[in-house]
Amino acid sequence: MKVIAPMPSSNCTASLDASTAAEPHPVSCTGAPKAHSAPQAADWPAVVSMALGVFGLVTAEFLPASLLTGIAASLEVSDGTAGQAVTATAMVAAIAAPSMPLLTRKLDRRLVMIALTVLLLASNVLSVLATSLPTLLLARVMLGVALGGFWAMSAALTMRLVPASLFARAMSIILTGVSVATVCAAPIGAWMGEVWGWRSAFVAAGVVSVITLLAQIFTLPALPPLDKPNLRTLGQLLLRRKVQVVLLAVVLVIAGHFAGFTYIRPLMEQVTQLSAAGISAVLLGYGIGGFLGNFAGGWLAGRSERLAIVCGSSLVALLAVALLLGASAVGVTAVAITLWGFAFGAFPVGFQTWMVRTAPDQAEGAGGLMVAGFQIAIATGAVVGGLMVDHWGALGAPAFSLVAMTLGALLVLGHGPKSTKG
Repeated sequence: MKVIAPMPSSNCTASLDASTAAEPHPVSCTGAPKAHSAPQAADWPAVVSMALGVFGLVTAEFLPASLLTGIAASLEVSDGTAGQAVTATAMVAAIAAPSMPLLTRKLDRRLVMIALTVLLLASNVLSVLATSLPTLLLARVMLGVALGGFWAMSAALTMRLVPASLFARAMSIILTGVSVATVCAAPIGAWMGEVWGWRSAFVAAGVVSVITLLAQIFTLPALPPLDKPNLRTLGQLLLRRKVQVVLLAVVLVIAGHFAGFTYIRPLMEQVTQLSAAGISAVLLGYGIGGFLGNFAGGWLAGRSERLAIVCGSSLVALLAVALLLGASAVGVTAVAITLWGFAFGAFPVGFQTWMVRTAPDQAEGAGGLMVAGFQIAIATGAVVGGLMVDHWGALGAPAFSLVAMTLGALLVLGHGPKSTKG
């Protein structure tokens, strides 16, 4: 079994002066963070196994949005109540993300990642067997632990699997797992739910979990813990003004997105009045848009994270207006949802790059806070969107998206990072 050991430190890391000591920006000459020295050779099979893990987690996380009405009918609850399956996952992930590096700081990271994938598999199995909302929520809580822990440590571990010069490429491969899940989860989940029932989609997700588990067992090298994160470290990170700005922007923008995305099926059924086949087709358009948006967002974020996030959130705000005014028209809804998926592609890479540049000296801790911010935002969007859908109908969710996205775009425009070029 391979063991990734620390390599001698490079001298191309920028040093801190007295004026920036509170908010360091050490970035390697290749653009990759240098919190830990990277290996000389890339371990691509391990990177691919990490991408599979991301694919499985994001697929399981996104499935309820495409199955919401079926889940609600089966469990005899309202659409808004069923949407809290998303909330449960997000809230637990928000806690697990900063906690997992602390609780496992003495454990080999290989074993931790494999254990999290086992938890993902157990969550999918329990979802298939769920006959009541509490049981489904328990399954989603288990998913939240796996999701938060995996995402919190993924970037830090990737830094130990490839040379610094290949870090960006490796992260793009891992984020491809998000793109593929975005393309596949919603349309295939909706189709399977219509043909075989909503539980069949979680059976498929369970199969993906088994494949991921086997891949990680055979490819991940031993990764002895290097960071020694603690509550004091997290507290110090939270006191950095630039970290606070990133997290606030994440909460606004991602809450706005998930308020609309979580309740998109009720809108298509109740306002646009699409058939099941039509809904699957539109969700496929959303997924393809997200896949392409991930690459466009990565290209744009490579030049300016601020521009990527502002453009994405501004586009979503305009699309929310389009849905509020014209969701009864099939063409308007189909185009708006497809472009919404494209716009979302700018957010993961934009925010992650922004946080890496803000706190690369505490990779696992910063990664945990970022994931926590994302999950709090997802939960906020699901809760507020659910309340608005239950009280004001399916158009309540895009109304909230419009407000949150506008505020987020203004915040990033005024306080976002400078261009990475120049």
